[in-house]
Amino acid sequence: MAVKSEPETGAKAAANVPADDDTVLLHVEGRTGVVTLNRPRALNALTHPMVLRIAGALDAWADDPAVGQVLIRGAGERGLCAGGDIRAIHDDARAGNTASAGFWRDEYRLNARIARYPKPYVALMDGIVMGGGVGVSSHGSVRVVTERSRVAMPETGIGFVPDVGGTWLLGRAPGRLGTHLALTGTAVGAADALLCGLADHFVPAARLPELTAALATAPADEVLPRYAATPEPGVLAGRRSWIDHCYAAGTVEEIVDRLLGRGEPEAKEAAETILAKSPTALKATLAAVRRSAALGTLEEALAQEYRVSCNALTSPDLVEGIRAQVVDKDRNPRWSPPALAGVTEADVERFFAPLGEDRELRLP
Repeated sequence: MAVKSEPETGAKAAANVPADDDTVLLHVEGRTGVVTLNRPRALNALTHPMVLRIAGALDAWADDPAVGQVLIRGAGERGLCAGGDIRAIHDDARAGNTASAGFWRDEYRLNARIARYPKPYVALMDGIVMGGGVGVSSHGSVRVVTERSRVAMPETGIGFVPDVGGTWLLGRAPGRLGTHLALTGTAVGAADALLCGLADHFVPAARLPELTAALATAPADEVLPRYAATPEPGVLAGRRSWIDHCYAAGTVEEIVDRLLGRGEPEAKEAAETILAKSPTALKATLAAVRRSAALGTLEEALAQEYRVSCNALTSPDLVEGIRAQVVDKDRNPRWSPPALAGVTEADVERFFAPLGEDRELRLP
């Protein structure tokens, strides 16, 4: 298997991003630095140059006294960001290359930077916010959802494991809600995103232009109370009893058995959803979320996720899952092994294996 060296990462790579790259639009409006993800046809999916451009802007604005806060939003009407460019990851994994490892290294550094950003970081999580979209929004200090928001970490459906700090976020959701969302990949609306700690405020989508304009002249903590409202009720709060019981089980198999043994139709539906995902990814995901919940910092969780993501590049289910969902779109993945019983503890541990001293993700 041919292996190419990783591309340049960090500040050096950011300097190589063309200044006229229009996939991320940057401008300062009043005292707010505005980041607009600008690939609306691709649901603003992140590429490596986009990650580097955002990181460069955050670095510049952190030291700029004229910029008091940052706002990130998505172009178009469909969403903030649907995740990373998984077709590129598919091609990279098939070729045995390591471009994806370089992308993840900078992406996870960006996620950590957002979480520790010294100025208010306002994320407009309107529409679809999935995978990498969660990474550039839910680690922010001011996270706004609307009635159109659909927030999810759907990685198990493509043979992958939640990343971009997703295991950290889901591992800290109330009860076992995070485990439920991680295994099923379920997309949640505004109220449930608030309940799970993925967002902070609800603002009707029609008022986002007013909110954005107001942020140009005043700090977020002064502006938000004028626009925040109460969303329509979600569904997860009413399902806590069976979710907390079923997902407390020790293994994915036992979780599925408990779900099937419940009388609620929604529990059976959750079991059927889980059984359609990659068995290997499911077991690795359960382990990742639980291990992340025991870690002390986001940076530790991102370092663990980097190991898992890099090791997943050699998993047949990642290539197969993306093929079925994105490339051929036949929605009929052939998982290997095809059932949970065929996934061993050794198979799971392989995802957490050290990468080697020179390849681990190091975050301050």
